Amino acid sequence: MILQEILQNIKIEKSIGDLSVEISAIQFDSRKVEKGNLFVATRGTASDGHNFIPMAIEKGAVAILCEEIPTEIDKNVTYVKVADSADALGLAASSWFDFPSEKLTLVGITGTNGKTTTATLLYKLFRKLGYKTGLLSTVENYINDEVVAATHTTPDALALNELLLKMVNAGCEYAFMEVSSHSVEQRRIAGLEFDGAVFTNLTRDHIDYHETFENYLKAKKRFFDELDKEAFALTNADDKNGLVMLQNTKASKYTYSTRSMADFKTKILEDGFDGMLLEMNQKEVHVPFIGNFNAYNLTAVFGTAMLLEQDELEVLRIISSLKSVSGRFETIQAPAGFTAIVDYAHTPDALENVISTINEILQGNGRLITVVGCGGNRDKGKRPMMAQEAVNGSWKAILTSDNPRDEEPMDIINEMLTGLDGEQKTKSLVIVDRREAIKTACALAQKGDVVLVAGKGHENYQIIKGVKYHFDDREEVIKATNP
Repeated sequence: MILQEILQNIKIEKSIGDLSVEISAIQFDSRKVEKGNLFVATRGTASDGHNFIPMAIEKGAVAILCEEIPTEIDKNVTYVKVADSADALGLAASSWFDFPSEKLTLVGITGTNGKTTTATLLYKLFRKLGYKTGLLSTVENYINDEVVAATHTTPDALALNELLLKMVNAGCEYAFMEVSSHSVEQRRIAGLEFDGAVFTNLTRDHIDYHETFENYLKAKKRFFDELDKEAFALTNADDKNGLVMLQNTKASKYTYSTRSMADFKTKILEDGFDGMLLEMNQKEVHVPFIGNFNAYNLTAVFGTAMLLEQDELEVLRIISSLKSVSGRFETIQAPAGFTAIVDYAHTPDALENVISTINEILQGNGRLITVVGCGGNRDKGKRPMMAQEAVNGSWKAILTSDNPRDEEPMDIINEMLTGLDGEQKTKSLVIVDRREAIKTACALAQKGDVVLVAGKGHENYQIIKGVKYHFDDREEVIKATNP
């Protein structure tokens, strides 16, 4: 493709050289540059791509897209200066892959908790409605029924547009996509045309990256601010930040709720470990999901389907048959008569939601034993809060390791323990080895009890000192309950 075509939607501040040069590929990683490539110099959290411009030219780059033109100019190279090269990369990727998002009905789901569940259930619903559909999620990406491995919640701009193009080529009409705060901030979604956006909720997470809660909120809000007027914006009216998302959006505004007046309203009529009886927009539907947070997820799914003009009764019929997402409140019945639950809850709010849901169902007729840890090299401020939530809602909390990465597991657990007073500590156990912690929890459980293993959900690994080891909470629970 000619460079000028790639740059068609990008505001150029200055250029040096031939804009009609032919480009063989776009790269933002200098190590991947080959002859005839356009190299986009982006500023990352760990390194600045501008430092690698000489290397990219040496490897054959014929054009450079950057925020600062180097002092030394190569007369055989075209230089293009822009205000934000990460934003420009998204726009360039969209042009390079022939604007795939414009050929799909693309809906993005953002929020702290519930993104994966909501996006995955929408994908499953639309597949069952008979549509060719794509999914971009933390757990797995799908093109119809073909699985494509997921590496980030949202891939980089090039990988993202390439995946969307594959969806278009496979005949997909719809695509549902998790949109992380990182992807908004790093402009991975720049240049994409969204037909709708869904907001689930906002609680403390990723403060290690965003530094303040306000920055985290702004990143989520920017996604809504950038929607076109033809799009829809659907928000959780019961979350205190829900209506903030709609303040500046040009999109059509809609709300969903389980507590207040909204465009899409759900009431929980019955709740148990085998599922819930819901009233959705005044129609009863039984679903094999548990808990208030899942009532919200299903209401978001229902509302989105209605805004995409699907048949209401058919949507409700399919919703009643949908299954839980891997590692999201996944129940395992133990032969000894207790229930084990594996859940991804890794924020204080998510853990509190899961624990309160379990206790509401138990109603004092059984004990809750919670196994929980906190990830290494991540927000340290939430560690004492996680311990508090686990201890306050459980008969016994077992504090353990969870992806320590480069930190010492016991150091992380000690930081969790700072959130507990003397009495709370008597309700907790420290077992650093996660496998042993799960075994102990299952050994303590009696008939009618619940064992909650929180924090990792679908993840099947532990990262310890830079090495990735296989570890799956579900596998460990099954082994521990079937000795």
